[in-house]
Amino acid sequence: MSKVKAIPLQIITANRLGDGRVVFLTETGWSQRIDKALVLGSKAETETALARAQADAAANEVVEPYAVDVRLERGRPEPLRLRERIRLTGPTTGNSLAEAGPGERAA
Repeated sequence: MSKVKAIPLQIITANRLGDGRVVFLTETGWSQRIDKALVLGSKAETETALARAQADAAANEVVEPYAVDVRLERGRPEPLRLRERIRLTGPTTGNSLAEAGPGERAA
């Protein structure tokens, strides 16, 4: 008996062309709020959503849309990868990293 690999839930993210903000594909467009993101549960849904996002990229609304693996935490999509959690909370600039010791992150 072979194991069927579960496909993770996904959302589509990109950067808005006008101001560079991180945005998430919704039922009706794009939002800066991840809790409004369209959560996709199958490969077919993800492919359809990516095609829609690519059309928005071709229309110069967003740049570089791609799928992000997420899990639902209290009904809200939470990215699985650190890179995406960082994109969600904003850039890591300023003195926050300088204040941390070797191998640590400042709080």
